[in-house]
Amino acid sequence: MDCVFCSIVAGETPAEVVLETDVLLAFLDRRPVFKGHVLLVPKAHHVTLPDLPAELRDPFLAAAQRLATAMVDGLGAQGSFVAMNNTVSQSVPHLHCHVVPRTKGDGLRGFFWPRRPYAEGEAAAYAERLRSVL
Repeated sequence: MDCVFCSIVAGETPAEVVLETDVLLAFLDRRPVFKGHVLLVPKAHHVTLPDLPAELRDPFLAAAQRLATAMVDGLGAQGSFVAMNNTVSQSVPHLHCHVVPRTKGDGLRGFFWPRRPYAEGEAAAYAERLRSVL
């Protein structure tokens, strides 16, 4: 299987990890909507939310809640945007939840997601800020 998220979970592809449990991994999106944008994935390969086993539903949602809180506590955001695509618009066929820091007037409109790349070394600083409050 050629899945970039499975490769990140396996440690074969580098990522700025902000949260890890026995069954989940959260890391910074390489092409963030806003800096601090996190992707939460189950470590086991499941393609869509309907594929997620029942025993992972609560841990997955609990981690998404923690990440949404970290956007405010760690990054100073006013809130967050939390979303998942299932098949349509799913850029990687591995279940992932986007947790994006939001601020009033940030310019995000609907589902058009302009991307804002990190400067050299900046991703590590954002990851550390989130890890420190998780």
